[in-house]
Amino acid sequence: MATAIVATEYGGPEVLTATEVEVPAPGPGEVTIEVRAAGVNPFDYKRYSGAFGKDPKALPMRLGGEVSGVVTAVGADAVGPGGPIRVGDEVLARPEGGYATAVTTKAARVIPKPADVSWEVAAGVQAVGGTAVHTLAATGVSAGDTVLIHGAAGSVGSLAAQLAVARGARVIGTAAPSRHERLRGYGVEPVEYGPGLIDRVRALAPNGIDAAIDTVGTDEAVDVSLELVADRGRIATIAAFGRVAETEIKGLGAGPGADPGTEIRGNAWRELLDLLSGNKLDLVIAATYPLAETAAAHEFVIEGHAGGKVVLLP
Repeated sequence: MATAIVATEYGGPEVLTATEVEVPAPGPGEVTIEVRAAGVNPFDYKRYSGAFGKDPKALPMRLGGEVSGVVTAVGADAVGPGGPIRVGDEVLARPEGGYATAVTTKAARVIPKPADVSWEVAAGVQAVGGTAVHTLAATGVSAGDTVLIHGAAGSVGSLAAQLAVARGARVIGTAAPSRHERLRGYGVEPVEYGPGLIDRVRALAPNGIDAAIDTVGTDEAVDVSLELVADRGRIATIAAFGRVAETEIKGLGAGPGADPGTEIRGNAWRELLDLLSGNKLDLVIAATYPLAETAAAHEFVIEGHAGGKVVLLP
């Protein structure tokens, strides 16, 4: 048996509760993981909020698609993207129902964890890191480009900014003043969002902006990007899906009409873990919560100003 968090109905974080669940023995091509940390993502709370519909048959709803932990059992032919998986391996995975003390999942979703990467970072990097890599690929960011990243201090924006700098791009990133010093440490030129943003960006980049990445979804982010970037094919958003059709910018992720980037995101772990292991990439852990306080963790994320990844610790 394991303790798992489920949504008993559709609504806010108050519908989340802990319950005891069976952990199936791993079948062929499956493994069981003792969960050490579970990443919290906006997709998790959108599911039980009813944003994707309110099918009563989906209740009670298991949550969580990102964990790190130790393999405790393996089925036949348990081979993941990094090779054969064995009992005792430290791993990160993308299971279904990862808000739990243990979970059984497909070996194809399990990746070896570098020894020098913490449980919290390992549990939090796949979703945001894959998204960050996707934004750079979709906008064609490369050496010599000047890139504007909206929300550069957030979990996706921060990784996108660091990866863009590593590729030789000049990065201008919007953020609250309290986070400017951290961005400077990444080699990013910070700028405060809000009224006058377009003038502040123009002052920093009088020769123009080559590409823009929106991670916040505001009209300001989209409008400033449209004004500053000549090629709309080099503007991408992971949040402002309502603006995609009318503006012809790229929508990325799970939004309506968006490019899911399945292959890009699925292979991003190779680059991300290599950089994390070499201390060449910083994933900020904004807060950790015990599994029993999942509702509080979701309330914190929903506020929208976490400034990094939120992780549950079973």
